[in-house]
Amino acid sequence: MHRLIASPFLGKYLLVQPGHPAGVRISEARYKELRTRTADADAPAWLHDAARQAWDMTLDRPLSTDLLVRERSKYAYGRASWEINLGCDYDCEFCYLGEKRFEGLGWDGKRQLLHVMRDAGVLWLQITGGEALIDREFGAAYSYAHQLGMMVQVSSNGSSLRKQPIRDLFARHRPYRLTLSVYGATAATYDKVTRNRGAFGRFVKGLDAAREDTLPVRLNVIVSDGNAHEVDAMVALCERYGFPHQVFTNMSPTIDGEANPLATQAESHLKARSIFTGCNAGHTFFHVNPHGIASICKVGRDPSVNLITEGLEALPRLGAIAESLQLRTGGCSGCTKVGTCRTCRPLAKLYQEAGDRRELYCQHGGYGS
Repeated sequence: MHRLIASPFLGKYLLVQPGHPAGVRISEARYKELRTRTADADAPAWLHDAARQAWDMTLDRPLSTDLLVRERSKYAYGRASWEINLGCDYDCEFCYLGEKRFEGLGWDGKRQLLHVMRDAGVLWLQITGGEALIDREFGAAYSYAHQLGMMVQVSSNGSSLRKQPIRDLFARHRPYRLTLSVYGATAATYDKVTRNRGAFGRFVKGLDAAREDTLPVRLNVIVSDGNAHEVDAMVALCERYGFPHQVFTNMSPTIDGEANPLATQAESHLKARSIFTGCNAGHTFFHVNPHGIASICKVGRDPSVNLITEGLEALPRLGAIAESLQLRTGGCSGCTKVGTCRTCRPLAKLYQEAGDRRELYCQHGGYGS
């Protein structure tokens, strides 16, 4: 398996190492040099220097053994997120996915989808769920993404990290980031929030395994009315393990516009979002659900395109979809506070469909005022 990847990325050229977030920007001329060298050639001197300085890596084998050179794509996508399956072993009331069904593509479909994402130019891929690690083909899909030259991030609840097959998989192919959610600091709270007996014990064993295996973990502390009394303790748990963390306090409606998660918010912990200044969703980034349906992001899911039946040729339509979804329609038409709005239009639409609790997303209703 390759130890380095040279790849185009959004009009630039990068040299990256699988499992490590740091990269080296290289010139187009050096990218072309690597792309045209013969399979049995040795690495050029500048590549030796770059590998040594960036990763303390010694290249001592033929270039083709150490390096994968990715081809250019005519599509302008560099990142994607993929819900490999919506099924989950937890049943948190605040989950934005709503009904979490175990369904999706079979292995042939997953392989096809990974090829489509690679050919679209995707270098950075987030695999999420549901709970990604319990999909029966997660290991094969994760390994195949690495084989195709993608830098893979995994989002998980950590319940399966203690399992030896997962530990062996991440030892063979290190993720560049492993993002885990924290739902409590004690068994009583964590198990109640996740509605899964024994979940906290499995989570802690997963954290222990991740620290022992020196995995690049980042923790997301999820605050709800069921665990808000343990916020400080959850942060202390993150610090005790030495993993960087973020605290998330604002719930969103489900992807179907249901209001259920909003009822679980810890009202005293709500924070104003940053001012929305636009994003590249649908232009340089896209999201894919378990059936291979691509949308501009996890929030703006409709309209969409089918990457399995339509293939790569469907992707350029996402740009126009993104522009249409950001138009201020419905309750946002004629807004006088557009310049300081803190909510993207697709998310505002979900709030409106969930009952229009305007104080949660709109300054006219008191939010962020």
